[in-house]
Amino acid sequence: MRIGELARAIGTKAETIRYYEREGILPAADRTDSNYRDYSDEHLATLTFVRRARELGFSMAQVRELLAVSDHDDKPCQDVDQLVQQQLAEVERKIVDLTALRNELGQMLRSCQADKIGECHIIGSLGRHAVA
Repeated sequence: MRIGELARAIGTKAETIRYYEREGILPAADRTDSNYRDYSDEHLATLTFVRRARELGFSMAQVRELLAVSDHDDKPCQDVDQLVQQQLAEVERKIVDLTALRNELGQMLRSCQADKIGECHIIGSLGRHAVA
């Protein structure tokens, strides 16, 4: 399949696919007689893997690691488990941060019952005091 077909199948842009090729994440595609890239089902599988790993928040370096171990069916899973544990810890940290942010924003809304910006506690809590 050509790059446009592959991009549509994955839901990404052709430039992203070219980037993955340049970075060695995706093996270079064969070329047709007219010099178009000709992608295989293996390319589709690799891109699906990369996209899902990225959706789960893995960095490109981690995606490289995951791709490297994915071709070795006989190796133990401990390296993959460790990567997932690290990512889970990062997600949990972000949840804590987002929960604190949600609470702060809720408190800001509850603290302001003003009708005018000059009396608005939200503006005041952001550090900008309106001139009356």
